[in-house]
Amino acid sequence: MNSPRTRFYRDKVNGKFLGVCAGIADYTGIDVMWLRLGAVGLTLMGSGLPLLAYFAIGMFAPKKPASFYGDRIEQQFWQGVRQSPARSAKQVRAQFRDIDRRLAEVEAFYVTSNPRLSAEIDRLR
Repeated sequence: MNSPRTRFYRDKVNGKFLGVCAGIADYTGIDVMWLRLGAVGLTLMGSGLPLLAYFAIGMFAPKKPASFYGDRIEQQFWQGVRQSPARSAKQVRAQFRDIDRRLAEVEAFYVTSNPRLSAEIDRLR
């Protein structure tokens, strides 16, 4: 996966401080509130390593581009791709099969109800 949409970015727009928790939330699809609570809990219980890791990620991770997603559906799709690429590919294949099935139904409806069109299609074969 070499798409820029599958990389981790820190989200300064939706973030509170450096945008690391918001970036992780965007990357994984987990609610940002739970990630922030977990980060605070780890910092309070830990030796300071989580705080150091937070600042390191905040300094070195790139910022998310301004128009990264077109809409909420696109955001959910890319989060699903990042979580499970194989499952996402299966979903896309299933959607294409469904579209193909519906087009075949439309084609069958118009061909069976229009004998002149049916004869012309048979002549072309």
